[in-house]
Amino acid sequence: MLLKNLRFLSFGLFLVACSTQMPQQMAGESGTETDRPIPYPLEKPEQYTNAIKKGTRTESGAPGDSYWINSASYVINAKLYPAEKRVEATETVQYTNNSPDTLRSIGVNLNLNWHKEGAIRNEMAEVTGGMPLSLVKFNGKELTDTLKQGPRYRLNGTYMVIITGEPIAPGATVNLEFAWKFKVPKEGASGRMGWSKDNLFYFAYFYPQVAVYDDVIGWHLDQFQGTAEFYADFADYDVTIEVPGDWLVIGTGELTNAKNVLAEPVYNRMLEGHASDSVVHVVTEADFGAAATTGSEKDWLRWNFKSKKVRDVAFSITKESNWDAARANVGDLDGDGKDDYSAINTIWRSEAFRWAKAWDYARHSIEFLSKYTTLKYQWPHMTAVEGSGIIGGGMEFPMMTIIGDYSRSNDRGLYSVVAHELAHMWVPLTVNNNERRYAWMDEGTTSFNENQAAREYFDDPNSDQGDLRGYLYAARMGIEGEILRWSDYHYNGFAYGTASYSKPSTNLRTLRNLLGEEVFNKAYHEYLNRWKYKHPYPWDMFATFNDVSGKNLDWFWTSWYAETWTLDHAVASVVAGKDGTVITIEDKGDAVMPTWFTVHFADGTSEEKQISEKTWLTGVRSKSVTIPAGKTVTKVEIDPKGLFPDIDTKNNTWQK
Repeated sequence: MLLKNLRFLSFGLFLVACSTQMPQQMAGESGTETDRPIPYPLEKPEQYTNAIKKGTRTESGAPGDSYWINSASYVINAKLYPAEKRVEATETVQYTNNSPDTLRSIGVNLNLNWHKEGAIRNEMAEVTGGMPLSLVKFNGKELTDTLKQGPRYRLNGTYMVIITGEPIAPGATVNLEFAWKFKVPKEGASGRMGWSKDNLFYFAYFYPQVAVYDDVIGWHLDQFQGTAEFYADFADYDVTIEVPGDWLVIGTGELTNAKNVLAEPVYNRMLEGHASDSVVHVVTEADFGAAATTGSEKDWLRWNFKSKKVRDVAFSITKESNWDAARANVGDLDGDGKDDYSAINTIWRSEAFRWAKAWDYARHSIEFLSKYTTLKYQWPHMTAVEGSGIIGGGMEFPMMTIIGDYSRSNDRGLYSVVAHELAHMWVPLTVNNNERRYAWMDEGTTSFNENQAAREYFDDPNSDQGDLRGYLYAARMGIEGEILRWSDYHYNGFAYGTASYSKPSTNLRTLRNLLGEEVFNKAYHEYLNRWKYKHPYPWDMFATFNDVSGKNLDWFWTSWYAETWTLDHAVASVVAGKDGTVITIEDKGDAVMPTWFTVHFADGTSEEKQISEKTWLTGVRSKSVTIPAGKTVTKVEIDPKGLFPDIDTKNNTWQK
């Protein structure tokens, strides 16, 4: 998700499961005492180390031989009454326990209960009653929440627990059934779904979804509080949306009955667009209300979508939106030596004039990221929906995204949010991290990927400067929080935004400059490939970079992820003498990084010098380098290319 404006929120504090205690005094290089903190080894949570012992994860950061992930298949039927903003729905779920554990309960997310009276929230929300359930069944037996023994269920805010009354053995598949009705909130789930102008609905988080049961902590039953996002397993979906005949539906998966629900001219233009490298206007204002086969609000149509191995679904329901289509070249997916393509759709209302170019932004993002990440886009389409009135920034779902109109921004602003939301197709929608606890793993990585896409599209080598400036502002003001703090428990909205977006994006840029692009890319691609269709934790990412780079980067992870230490290298003095010129570099910050500096001479030549991070890891605050006599030093510049995030660059240069 891309936040248009950072919200200032007040929450409680939560300490992550890593030690933040360190000695107040540490031994320096000369044996003297110094108050410099030395990066300590990151302490992995006991549950994570137990997973390593069980063989589901490894010290190297790769999934273990015994790794598993649970799976499900959903059949959902939902009927929308547009005038009443009301939905009636039913659902059946087949849930398979692929774990080695015998389960005696099942956790289920009911995210729309965030709109229920009394829900735990980090921000304001419309109270609509949530998603009250009229039916809950387990293996054909109807359950209630009134019993104290036997099969039953219990509601707790945005999740429920089903007590099965019978063991679910490893390898077993069970059946769940639900029925419910709900009022569609206008800006639902904090702008992630809802309705706008009586001509657009966007369905997401509208159905009961089995929670994640994983190899580290078991059931994940954290409340949805409105800020940090979601966590789900991969599943297959068969979804039918029933709407009046003057509405158009596009959603996650393949539209299986397109020829039966789309008006013939619209259907033909859709096929043309999905085979075209340039835009085809599938639906224009002339088609509004008549894009479907009936074109009548009195005749209802059922739109069926099927998808495999996705972690969620979302649907756009509109009757006054343009539909542009093209295709994106994603490379050879099936190994036949030929390029494959995914369909590109953009759905936008005419007043959102910048969206006329959105199809090209989407096409470029999918093509670029398929190459850059080395994970080719695998799904049949990618659809971007303009949802002004529901959302100001953007929100990702498999094959779908909803984004504000960006009319008050500029073309680059809209490109950036499109690239950001589409980059989420890789993380977390393929490399599937827990957004509620570690939002930075997907938002920071996605912000980094977005910057790489913008670099190519706009031919801009400085595309990552925005995130760098954002992080440095927060660091200089002293208003950031630790990245590893659980995402729902940051001090305020600014701390959440910095720790989730700009700082982890900047950290990846910094790490690339530290390791060199070749080594960084090798480790980065290995992490993505190791954890596609799996659930990585932060320590999997850290260990993978250590493993592939062949370097112990624990000092980096501690300095930049577990702490809010800052980098401030300075030229302390330059003193010329008969034996040469002594340059003294001072490390005024607490974050450890090597010091790269350039020495310029009067004869016009220069030399590159480096003080290794190992020097600063001894605890010293300054280090001197001697330039032999014979050359006159005229200038010393620390990090002249701005490769590292130094909070005070004014002390980085000395000039004679």
